[in-house]
Amino acid sequence: MLQITKDYNPVNNAELIRRWSKHPINLYTLIKETDEIFYKIAAFPKQKRFHSTQKQWRTVLSDDGKVIPEWLPQLEDEFKSLQMKIQKEVNVQDYGAVGDGLTDNTKAFQKAIGNGSRLVFVPAGLYIVKGIKLPSNTYLIGAGKGITTLRLHDNAPKSAILVTNKHHLSGNHHVFVEGMTLDWNVERLSETERTASGNNRSSCLTLAHVTYGWVKKVEAINAGLHSFDVSSTIYYYIRDGFVGPGRSSFIWLDELNGSGFGDDGITTHHSDFIFISNSFMCDPSGRAHEKGVSNSNGIEIDDGSRHVWLVNNVTTRCFGGVEIKAHHNASAASDVVIVGHLSVHDNRSFNFRHIGHHKGNDPVSKTAYNIRAMNLVAIAPIFTSLYTKSTPRGMVISAYRNVVINHFTLLGDPSYDYKEQPVIAIQYRANRVVLKDIFLDGFDKASGIKGNYTKYKELS
Repeated sequence: MLQITKDYNPVNNAELIRRWSKHPINLYTLIKETDEIFYKIAAFPKQKRFHSTQKQWRTVLSDDGKVIPEWLPQLEDEFKSLQMKIQKEVNVQDYGAVGDGLTDNTKAFQKAIGNGSRLVFVPAGLYIVKGIKLPSNTYLIGAGKGITTLRLHDNAPKSAILVTNKHHLSGNHHVFVEGMTLDWNVERLSETERTASGNNRSSCLTLAHVTYGWVKKVEAINAGLHSFDVSSTIYYYIRDGFVGPGRSSFIWLDELNGSGFGDDGITTHHSDFIFISNSFMCDPSGRAHEKGVSNSNGIEIDDGSRHVWLVNNVTTRCFGGVEIKAHHNASAASDVVIVGHLSVHDNRSFNFRHIGHHKGNDPVSKTAYNIRAMNLVAIAPIFTSLYTKSTPRGMVISAYRNVVINHFTLLGDPSYDYKEQPVIAIQYRANRVVLKDIFLDGFDKASGIKGNYTKYKELS
């Protein structure tokens, strides 16, 4: 059975997914077919404020054959705008930074970054900082993962974010981070202490209320909360249907690695138009939660997120590989598209739910709608010490409506005791769910697919 180590390079994701999928893939045909099924079965919600438009953005192929959301060219135009706004290129070492793993470089970084409109280069080395805040029109670039490393100072508070934008309240725009490792330095805390201080703090990298942002070729290790967080000003827990202000929008996360995170590897909250591609998340610590009940996901599309694309990502040894969800007192993530994902030894490979809105006596979710997922692979989901009472599943869908799953390969371990639990469970008020081309093998001690769904051939 496939094993993936922490040092895996996610540029190989597409080929790895292709190798393990049991379905021949023509991307153009697959995307077109999935969209056709979606529009055939979808019933759109009446919740007008959260679903500000019923437009479902298309998935397209770029000129070089890569899968992208149709709005990505707008973000590429904004990158050209960022390049034009860069007035000065600087090196942090020219401002006194020393990459010796000992010197506090916080002030040197502040001087180098200034008020923005700068490309700031960070050469090879280990740079100790108490946190970096990036103003608008800033491009922070290192020499590469494992070559340039930023590490939080031993005296940084638990609430510290290693790299974030400068103004969470009023917002920032055009922020780019590339080519480095971010080390949250969890070792500065006691071994028994929970690692997160609440809300959207304690992460390696957070973009909060950012319009036009890029994070590429960055590794994040041992975050107290999340490796990477695309967020609004704060997390909002108010009610289903609430649209949180201060949202981030038009963000691209690409070729990211994350491990040792206290909660999630990559996560989004109350933000719109997000593209997550070619990334690898593994081995959470779960220490943001009580031991044994850690909902630590490789990728989590969370409360109030809208128009999110996941393309060719890989997760392993997490609670959830991909979780699309919301808390009971928040709007659900909606309009999420997955094209290519490999989950290996996650407890729940794919988990789609709106907590508090799925059981018989719960109120029906106003916002849990619209998931299109294709070219998925789940290999050997397992029990985990992260969440001891959770049974392994290849997929769980609850509360969500308008869901199409197309080309899904599930490969189990025939000797593993799945306790006769279902491999796929469609449950708790999930509706308008279509499954097409499901390949399931090796789950000898599990019970297959359970719940109410429509097989593709049953569509009129």
